[in-house]
Amino acid sequence: MRYLIMITLIWAFSFSFIGEFLAGRVDSYFAVLIRVALASLIFLPLTKFRGIATELKLKIMLIGSVQIGLMYIFFYQSFLFLSVPEVILFTIFTPIYVTLIYDGLKGQFKPLYLISTGVAVFGAYIIRYHNISAEFITGFLMVQGANICFAIGQSAYKKVMESHQNIKQRDVFGYFHFGALGVSLVAFALFSHHDKLSPTMTQWGVLLWLGIVASGLGYFLWNKGACEVDAGVLAIMNNALVPVGLIMNLFIWGKQTNYLLLFLGSIIIALSLWLHQFFIKHYQVRSI
Repeated sequence: MRYLIMITLIWAFSFSFIGEFLAGRVDSYFAVLIRVALASLIFLPLTKFRGIATELKLKIMLIGSVQIGLMYIFFYQSFLFLSVPEVILFTIFTPIYVTLIYDGLKGQFKPLYLISTGVAVFGAYIIRYHNISAEFITGFLMVQGANICFAIGQSAYKKVMESHQNIKQRDVFGYFHFGALGVSLVAFALFSHHDKLSPTMTQWGVLLWLGIVASGLGYFLWNKGACEVDAGVLAIMNNALVPVGLIMNLFIWGKQTNYLLLFLGSIIIALSLWLHQFFIKHYQVRSI
């Protein structure tokens, strides 16, 4: 749980950094490539190339190609159609995807998880209830594509590592970034705009932070944390990014928001965590 909380605080900056410094200014495919390449370099010396089953390597590479390779492509494009608060708002559906996908991978269905997760979604929705821009449909679909990729990746990683508990995650997580790097290279070669490949010093600083800290450190600790909690808590923690991200956007960039809705929504998300633990303790969260 501590890893999920730590990375939530780190990732809260990413929404604003991308929206304020990169979106529309730096080619999104270039930004994704640099971010993933930096994360790959961080884990290259830590990666164990011998003694790891080829099947496990390929599974982790596939997970990485979806969770951050494809996800980043959808995510960065969404900022061309939506404001930062709108992007944050549309991530409220991620917990449902996480719960359903993980249960699907396990061949089971836990209906009570949907209640606690649904409460978290409702809390996040309250925070950013406002009029949506005219281009919201395209942006909405982009964010949902990112949400689904992110949910598939973390759920699949949790499922795979549950079957390889004797493996140190640090030794194999490099393959996660290598898989994402392959997707990023192909996307950059096919779709990049060469007139936006000259970042300023500030933009390079943002890319370095996103690649080394948010991606390199962030995804390792997030997925490691995902393996230490049940799927319901994991789903709910995905929505903790909403209030934290909005607080960062408010205090650092001076963006306006409704303080009452922010407070009420945050309380409801906290309530969903308590509700989830209550279900586990008193009802054993029966599977179907």
